[in-house]
Amino acid sequence: MIKAIVGANWGDEGKGKITDVLATKADIVVRFQGGSNAGHTIVNNYGKFALHMLPSGVFSENIVNVIGNGVVLNIPKLIEEIDFLLERGVPMPRLLVSDRAHVVMPYHILFDIYEEERLAGKLFGSTKSGIAPAYSDKYLKIGFQVCELFDDDYLREKLKQVCEQKNILLEHLYKKPLLDEEELYRACCDYREKIKPYICNLSTYMYDAVKLKKKILLEGQLGALKDTDHGIYPMVTSSSTLAAFAAVGAGIPPYEIKEIVTVVKAYSSAVGSGPFVSEIFGDEAEELRRRGGDGGEYGATTGRPRRVGWFDAVATRYGCRIQGATEVALTVLDPLGYLTEIPICVGYEIAGEITEDFPNTSDCYKANPVFKKMKGWNCDIRGIHCFDELPEETREYVDEIERLIGFPITILSNGPSRNDIIYRTAKL
Repeated sequence: MIKAIVGANWGDEGKGKITDVLATKADIVVRFQGGSNAGHTIVNNYGKFALHMLPSGVFSENIVNVIGNGVVLNIPKLIEEIDFLLERGVPMPRLLVSDRAHVVMPYHILFDIYEEERLAGKLFGSTKSGIAPAYSDKYLKIGFQVCELFDDDYLREKLKQVCEQKNILLEHLYKKPLLDEEELYRACCDYREKIKPYICNLSTYMYDAVKLKKKILLEGQLGALKDTDHGIYPMVTSSSTLAAFAAVGAGIPPYEIKEIVTVVKAYSSAVGSGPFVSEIFGDEAEELRRRGGDGGEYGATTGRPRRVGWFDAVATRYGCRIQGATEVALTVLDPLGYLTEIPICVGYEIAGEITEDFPNTSDCYKANPVFKKMKGWNCDIRGIHCFDELPEETREYVDEIERLIGFPITILSNGPSRNDIIYRTAKL
C-alpha cells in the first residue's frame, strides 16, 4: 500500500506530525520534492525537532527513509541534521538517497541571496536556501545529479563550463566575486564522501519495494497553493507540491498511489508574499499567531512570523481537489480554544460577485473574504482522544469544515505530540 501525505494550503499544515504518526505502521518514508527551504516540526519522546532535509520517519528505527530524485539536496545541511539527531539521542536513521537527486551547489545559495538583493522591494520571499537556482539549473540541464559527483573527469569539465556561464552573470549583473573552479571541485569532493554511504538506485529499490507490497508513505513539502502550476504563481515554490508529482519524485508508477491524506489547518497561515484572502491583522492576528502551533506561528526554517487568518474553505476545497484527497487530516484545532466565536471564509467577493471557486492569482488579489461565524468552544481540548468527547461546538466546527470542503475528515490533531490525535468517522 502506498499513501501520499500532502498539504492543501500554503504549507505549515502539520504534515510532519501526521507523517510521524502514520509512519509507525510504515516500512518506507520517501521525501519526493523540495529542499531545505521548509521544515516539518515534530514533537515526540526525543524532544522537539524541525526537519528540513530528512523524511519524517527518521524517529522509528524500523523505517527506511528515502530522499527521492525529485528533491534538491543540500548535502551539508543533511549531514548537519543527522548529527543533530544523534546528539539528541535519536538512533542513526536508516537513510537512502537517490543517485539522481540534484545537488544544491554553494553558488545556488549565493545566487538566491544576490537575486533577492537585486529585486529589493519586489522580493519573492525566498528562504535563500538556493532552491530556485538549483531547480532552474536542473531544467536548464546544467545541474549536478548526485551520481555526477563520482565521475572525476566529467565533474571537472562540467564545473569549468558552469563557472564560465555563472561568472558572466556574477560580473555583469550582480557585480559580485567570481566563482573559483578549484574551490568548487574541493567542495564536490567533500560532498561525495559525505553522501557516499547513503546512495542508491532509487528506481530499482522502489520497484522491488512495490513488488514486495511494502507499506510506503510519500511525504510532500509545502502545500497545494505553493505548487508551481496550480498555486498562487509566482509566489510559489520551485517544484510541484502535488501528490501527482509524488510518482515522479519517488520513481514509482502513478497507479500505485492508493491513498492521499491531505493535511488541512483548522485556521490559515502562510509564510512569504502573495494573496491571502482570509488574512487577519493587528492584535487579532498577533493573538492567533502567539497561540497557534506549538510555540507560535513562526517558520520552522526561517523563524519568520507567519501571516495568519481564519479557515479558508474556498482555498482548502481547491487544495484538496487538486491533491486528489481521499481523506483529510485536520490539524492545530486546539489553539482555537480561546475564541467564543470563530469565522470561516466561505466565499470570495470579486468585483461585486461572490464565488466559491478558488480563482487565479490576479483575481485572488482582488478578492474580499465572505465570512460565516461559528460558535467557539472557549476551553482547552488537549488530552481528549475521542471525537464524541469533544465539546459540541468543536464537533460542529469540524463537521462544518468537512461539509464545506467536501472531503472526509478522518484525523484530528489537538496538540503537538504524537499522542494528541483523534480518529474520526467521516460523515461524507
